[in-house]
Amino acid sequence: MNRLTGKVSSMEELLELIRSKKEILENVTEWRTLPPREAKFSDFPTELRPEIRAALEAKGITKLYTHQASAFREIAAGRHVVTVTPTASGKTMTYNLPVMQQLLEDDSSRALYLFPTKALAQDQVAELQETVERMGVEIKAHTYDGDTPPTVRTAIRNAGHIVVTNPDMLHSAILPHHTKWVKLFENVKFIVIDEVHSYRGVFGSHVANVIRRLKRICKFYGSNPQFICASATIANPKEHAEKLIGESVALVDDNGAPAGEKHFVFYNPPVVNRQLGIRKSSVLESQRLAALLLKQGIQTIVFARSRVRVELLLTYLQDLVKNELGTKSIRGYRGGYLPKQRREIERGLRSGDIRGVVSTNALELGIDIGQLQACVLNGFPGTIASTWQQSGRAGRRHETAVTFLVASSNPLDQYVIQNPDFFFERSPEQARIHPDNLLILLDHVKCAAYELPFQQGDTFGEERLEDLLEFLVEERVLHRNGGKYYWMEQHFPANNISLRTAAQENIIIVDMTKPEHKVIGEVDRFSAQTLVHEEAIYIHEGVQFQVEKLDYEEKKAYVREVDVDYYTDANLAVDLKILHADRERSGGAGHTTNYGEVTVNARATIFKKIKLRTHENIGAGPIHLPEEELHTSSYWITLADELGGFRSANDLQYALLGLANVMIHIAPLYLMCDPFDIRVVPQVKAVQSKLPTIFFYDRYPGGVGLSERLYESHRELLAEARRIISGCSCLSGCPACVGPIEEVGLLGKSLALELVDRLAADV
Repeated sequence: MNRLTGKVSSMEELLELIRSKKEILENVTEWRTLPPREAKFSDFPTELRPEIRAALEAKGITKLYTHQASAFREIAAGRHVVTVTPTASGKTMTYNLPVMQQLLEDDSSRALYLFPTKALAQDQVAELQETVERMGVEIKAHTYDGDTPPTVRTAIRNAGHIVVTNPDMLHSAILPHHTKWVKLFENVKFIVIDEVHSYRGVFGSHVANVIRRLKRICKFYGSNPQFICASATIANPKEHAEKLIGESVALVDDNGAPAGEKHFVFYNPPVVNRQLGIRKSSVLESQRLAALLLKQGIQTIVFARSRVRVELLLTYLQDLVKNELGTKSIRGYRGGYLPKQRREIERGLRSGDIRGVVSTNALELGIDIGQLQACVLNGFPGTIASTWQQSGRAGRRHETAVTFLVASSNPLDQYVIQNPDFFFERSPEQARIHPDNLLILLDHVKCAAYELPFQQGDTFGEERLEDLLEFLVEERVLHRNGGKYYWMEQHFPANNISLRTAAQENIIIVDMTKPEHKVIGEVDRFSAQTLVHEEAIYIHEGVQFQVEKLDYEEKKAYVREVDVDYYTDANLAVDLKILHADRERSGGAGHTTNYGEVTVNARATIFKKIKLRTHENIGAGPIHLPEEELHTSSYWITLADELGGFRSANDLQYALLGLANVMIHIAPLYLMCDPFDIRVVPQVKAVQSKLPTIFFYDRYPGGVGLSERLYESHRELLAEARRIISGCSCLSGCPACVGPIEEVGLLGKSLALELVDRLAADV
């Protein structure tokens, strides 16, 4: 301990300090120490150019990690490759080395790099340029994104050896204008796709179609590029990469990178009411642990699962450390912040000026944010893969690091925190995409038709195109002439298609506090109902704004800065109708399970005002917004008779609600998705069948394969739900299993257990 500052002088001292605090240790359910990992090396490949070898040696690199050498060999043999290793393991070199080798051998060659975010792209270009300078050669690498000045764009198109961009820019600015990029498309030898695991769900389904369009244009210009993919650890990297690029790939997963010692601490907030199973707020406990780390001079990242939680934690932490560190030393980071703000925060973290950052999963990807020493996860991130990714942001430079996983009261968090072996011994989840989702596919067929006419018999992924092309002819979007289909509208379609959502419109948030109005963020249309309805409190960078007007027509929410001691949370009323069942399975006498298409009608009804810090309900108000309709895919369980074997409709309702609460929280264990990507609706009397039903649906138009995976995992879902309900220590039901007593009644736990036993017996 430093006598002058009263702060610890090493991570070892910090860990001893934490162990000495009884109030922390009594809530720790597991303290797992992961030993340091030695590096495994391979010699430089004999064919590696001397210029590259010299540049690496100048950086002190005399050998490659085993996975870097393996990837180089596979690529040299002409195979498409996916390299899968943990965070900070030197994956960048798996694609930079073969690309630079090719460029040194043939100056006319080109490479296209794709990163999921602009920040990551800019980060990688800085590293590339540093290596090129060491080599003393003419290799031009540039980012091409929305921030690239028009004067520079022409130079990049004509002379850029390596064009670094993101899928959104490729989709809307490069492919539609491919005639300006002839040099690139005629000579492209490599297409690099980093952070492949992040291309999942809706975003991944869109990107798979963008890559279909990219390959089509490359073929038109006579090139046949090799794909080099890199991914963090997921369960199905080879299958996922192959579905994304539509080619078979070689898997490289022999990780040779070293790692420092990592301490993983599972922390369960103390119970404040044993009978009701209520625990102390995970937000307040995360704030307490993060404040302890920050006050000891430990640079810390805090991850939270939602925008609201990020802003709450940021507000609390800035308040706690303002005297020691100043409020500007703790910053927030999430989607909705403007790019300039995000770049400034990344720089501050690298330089050490910013000592703490509170983020959504936006900082989960490999952006260089320097040498963080500690990580606090407010709630289980929803997947094992994301938890390792977020934890990997601390101790990136092979030094000792600590991660705290602070459980919330929801069933998934409680299951993970009380079953640490499940987390440490289970492999990460599968990444899933559904490129042939009809809405997404149709959008990209339009884009592809604008780029190059289709001919009869052309393929685009696995779907037959004739029906889609004829539909677009009928809609007067395409014109058929002599076996070819031509685009016939004035505008180009990519401009109106967002890769980040299956719906088209985002709501812009406009700050009216000062005379000169400014845009401070945006939310998607479906979320707008609950986040930016009139009178909502919208928190941005720790500052509270009240929504004065939500203009649905203009897609704008107008907000004004306020100083209040509460935030808001909205309720959503949902009606659901079955359109048709694609798959059905009988569970015997008791129930059937189905997978198919549904329409969901959702309307925000009321909002609650919740007091900061105490989280008590201090008021409510109505929400007047139009209903939103969603056509999507669903998995549902239908009971055989009107009461499902229960004594009363009340008992049935509590049983359905309790089981639905548990199942929706454990669903992310089987899906590599955000917990908000899948929704549940229990109905005592479903609209068409009049029978008790629990519906799970994808929260995206057309669905992205999530509910289909749940349908396939029906047995495991029930078994896991039973284990959570029966293993919970509460008496009647609580937020950690079937839900609070006020929602599910005094018998909620036993009724849900009765229902799950009956369903499991039928399987």
